[in-house]
Amino acid sequence: MGMLMLPVLVGSRRTTDTSPEGATVGSTAAAPAVGAVPPTTVAPPTTVAPAPTTAVAPTEAVAGSLPAPRDCTPSVPTGFRLTEADASAAAVELSMAAYPCAREVALVPADDHQAVATLASAGVDGPLLLVGDRITAPVLAELERLAPETLLIAGLEGEDMSAVLSGYEARFLPVDEQAVLVTPPSAPDHFWLVMPPGSNQGLRIERPMPRETWLVDGDAAVGAVAVTAANLGAPLVVVEGDLRALPAGTRTLLSQSEELRLLSELDEEAAWQLEVVRRGAEIPGGGLLMFDEAFPRRLVAIYGHPGTSSLGVLGEQDPRDGVERLSEIAAGYGADGARVLPTFEIIATVASAEAGRDGDYSAATRRDVIRPWVETAAENGVYVVLDLQPGRTNFLKQAKIYEEFLREPHVGLALDPEWRLKPHQVHLTQIGTVDAREVNEVVAWLARLVREEKLPQKLLIVHQFRLSMITNRELIETPPELAVVIQMDGQGGLDLKYHTWDVLTRNTESSPLLWGWKNFYDEDSPTATPTQVLELTPVPVFVSYQ
Repeated sequence: MGMLMLPVLVGSRRTTDTSPEGATVGSTAAAPAVGAVPPTTVAPPTTVAPAPTTAVAPTEAVAGSLPAPRDCTPSVPTGFRLTEADASAAAVELSMAAYPCAREVALVPADDHQAVATLASAGVDGPLLLVGDRITAPVLAELERLAPETLLIAGLEGEDMSAVLSGYEARFLPVDEQAVLVTPPSAPDHFWLVMPPGSNQGLRIERPMPRETWLVDGDAAVGAVAVTAANLGAPLVVVEGDLRALPAGTRTLLSQSEELRLLSELDEEAAWQLEVVRRGAEIPGGGLLMFDEAFPRRLVAIYGHPGTSSLGVLGEQDPRDGVERLSEIAAGYGADGARVLPTFEIIATVASAEAGRDGDYSAATRRDVIRPWVETAAENGVYVVLDLQPGRTNFLKQAKIYEEFLREPHVGLALDPEWRLKPHQVHLTQIGTVDAREVNEVVAWLARLVREEKLPQKLLIVHQFRLSMITNRELIETPPELAVVIQMDGQGGLDLKYHTWDVLTRNTESSPLLWGWKNFYDEDSPTATPTQVLELTPVPVFVSYQ
């Protein structure tokens, strides 16, 4: 079975509700699906269906009375995992583990996702079994064990099914091309709606968070798991792609559920991403990915050093006034639909004309000077980028000075190679340079912090206005923990800046690196407007003002 990532609707079984806005988001009706073909009844089989499994005691008929009803309530054993790779075999495996017997059983082609959704959303009082090119012996054996009263069938030819399944009452449902995967819990009146991937929305109508949420890998027998989850009143989340990209409602479901039940093993990446989702620490403005396609974002920053206006506009005011100034500067940068994230870009280590006590031509700003900016940013939904100008030392050594801040979900890092000197070089005489190998040392260290703290994706910027500033740039690593941006931070007339931009971004269409732009109030002539910046190709995801 291929990947299946359908909307997951958690609601009262066989009811219909309407949201406050008037959009119907409830689940299904008790009767057969609209347009269903009337039941087809065939003669009982010549052989008697087997008794339920040992999990249910056989009923004893009493003279003159009906047999006691079977208890077919499903229950998945603690710690159960799907081990079968084949979807049909996995559905049988789950059925055997969860159902002692069944009043209904659904049959559907394993590779027909819409037929799976049709039966899953119709509501089945029993398991869903998946069929390949033919009905296999394990499926037939499981049908005998379950001894259902009715078969619900979609996507399979009626005549062929009647011949193979002679003796069962069969109801054939036409495939509903609009069907969605529904997993209704037992609560009768309220529900959660988790929107499809890419919508980044979730609608909550108040009800207690479900105690247990199920997860299943997209390669597993999703439809079978969905039906079983529905019968046990559990929401289901299908793991496909990056879990950090799940819609907000789904992330809330995963972070607030008391218990997560994994019906299939998660690989190392998915397991780590689940921990990030469960912690719930997001980027300011929402989300766990910096530049998710479903959640377009652009950071707009004021750049400088706290306490001095000579190094940029950030130092012209205190942190709270900086928040106000950002709201003015950011206007217009969301014209293309991106959500604008205001940002403080703080020069943490400053290139120095003097060698200093350690001889590295760089002065580190005290952490207690930076801390008020980091704290104010956290309180006001502002991102922070700490900028390093290392002189004759290396970027990693200086990054570690500010590790306490970089362990926060709203703090990223910038490396400025212009101020990365070789031995015997001095600032303003030579333009600095850095190789991808040194950048990757920072990449690996910063990515490890993200994993250790279960943080959302973190921003890493590398400044550049000359090709020579970054050697072997194509070798810069871009692990999933980081969003890596090359910022064109040259100054001068617009024609010159456009030319520099074109040279730096040439032949980078397939590169995972993203791009940023820098505006200078005094040195640019004129300073580019938001409209002009958004007309650049590629479109910048980071813009700063100095």
